[in-house]
Amino acid sequence: MKKHLVMAVVPFLALGCGDDLVDADGDGIADGVRVPDSVTVVSPSTPKGTVSGQVLSTDLRPLSGVSVEMTIGSSAEPVVATTDGKGNFTYTNVPGGAQVLLTFSMQGHATLRAMASVPAQAGNVPINNGNVSIGPVTLTRLDGTLNFIVVTPQGRPAAGARATLEATPAGYISNGDTSTSSVSSVIVDAVANDQGLVSFTGIPSASELARLTRGGTPQYKLWISPMDTNGDGVPETGGHVATYTASDVVTNATTRLISLPYSRPQNVPLSIETSNVASLRGGGADFHPLRNLVRPGEPIHLFFNQPIQQGSLFVRLTDEYAAEMLPVTASVNNGGYSASINLGNAIADGREYNINVRAVSAEGGSMYTQTGFFFTGDQSAVRQMGIAGARYQEQSAAGAPAASQLNSGEDVFLSFNYPITRPASVTGLVYAHVNWDIGGPTPGVIGDYPGEVGNATGFPLFPVEPNAPVPTRIPYELPTFQINSSGYTTRWAFTYFGPNSIPSTSFGGLQIVVKFSDMPSRSVNGTYENYMGQPLTTDLSVSGLAQHPAPVAP
Repeated sequence: MKKHLVMAVVPFLALGCGDDLVDADGDGIADGVRVPDSVTVVSPSTPKGTVSGQVLSTDLRPLSGVSVEMTIGSSAEPVVATTDGKGNFTYTNVPGGAQVLLTFSMQGHATLRAMASVPAQAGNVPINNGNVSIGPVTLTRLDGTLNFIVVTPQGRPAAGARATLEATPAGYISNGDTSTSSVSSVIVDAVANDQGLVSFTGIPSASELARLTRGGTPQYKLWISPMDTNGDGVPETGGHVATYTASDVVTNATTRLISLPYSRPQNVPLSIETSNVASLRGGGADFHPLRNLVRPGEPIHLFFNQPIQQGSLFVRLTDEYAAEMLPVTASVNNGGYSASINLGNAIADGREYNINVRAVSAEGGSMYTQTGFFFTGDQSAVRQMGIAGARYQEQSAAGAPAASQLNSGEDVFLSFNYPITRPASVTGLVYAHVNWDIGGPTPGVIGDYPGEVGNATGFPLFPVEPNAPVPTRIPYELPTFQINSSGYTTRWAFTYFGPNSIPSTSFGGLQIVVKFSDMPSRSVNGTYENYMGQPLTTDLSVSGLAQHPAPVAP
């Protein structure tokens, strides 16, 4: 009995361990060895599974002849199957653990793409462990038409307007045994004809699309591009974006009218949005000199919030005293959205200038006018401050004994070589002193009377920022245009007081000293400064005194 048992086992071992094993059915198990009846009996070395599903129309009827293209992993060669009369398709021998991309397409229908994963235990039992069930998949017919009429902001047909319509979802996939993700939409482009009609064809009809409620809210999304009719790269009209639900289109199938907006919001006044001369901006004007600094040779740049009419830009320029117009040229760029003002040789380094700009909107007709100022120079340059000259205004009548001399109560004007200011944080005043015996207990001694060099008290210096030319005739000259105060000026003055007048014969040797170092109250920011923000802490002086010409009748 033992002998027969041994003989029965040997042939079995020989069959199971031979070199010529065959796996004809591709299930990863050698044929004729043993058919597994439990998932724990045999684990295939190369698991294989299946991918199958069904494709339907939106009215849930099977779609035959649908091409189902499958791409496995990163393979560049997809395989193709076709649905049968019941809308079914099947792929076999799909590697376990593979990611597959399925593309469902059919002439006259939308295309749908879905991702799925084949289980890694494919090929084991029960059989559903190795199967990916897709669907049912629903595809829409592309037999719909949707029309729009597009007009320009001026109410004319927007001929040539380019539009895009997206219908989504144009297909739907129900989750089967394995979770899947899908993408399906139909995107169609169209161009408006001479009457402004935009017609989209080859899209899902509204009634067709409305049935796909399980794939999200069925809708049409419309994009109309801005129009650049003159080809200068700047749109004259803005674009349009709108969304329409499929159910709304079903209930209201009329052709929709779309009025394109202007390229910029209407009922908004024309304004300069930004410029390298910040004082020219609209409501956000900035008057700090460093944000109104123009380097010699650099143009002034203007950027408007809407296009301006080509011939409407008008620019006027004058110096700090507004005495005469300076030549400038201006050009309008970018379809009216920007402009450049070329200052040429009209400006010099280290000066203040006043500018007036006017323009008219091309979209609404509103006018913008703004008067500003700017300074010239390089921010990195250190300014060596000085006093260029001194003059006084004679108040006595010509020929009078007090004429041609500096008398008590008359103003002396000092011209600094660069604009300066007294910041709001400065609580003290700077004083001017003269090397002249104004008075005092000892005749001939300089320093024993206020205002004399060497005395602790001097003449308070105050700004006399011009708003008009220096008067030379009667009536006084008017400015070339009304200028605004910048708070910085080269023109400062003090009022001379004292018992002794200074005769004109002594003007040549007269020295005036401004004692910036003796300000009575200073803090970290408590000192005068020039337009570059550089503090003035060193005394400055000027020699000689001239007389302003007295205004005369023309």
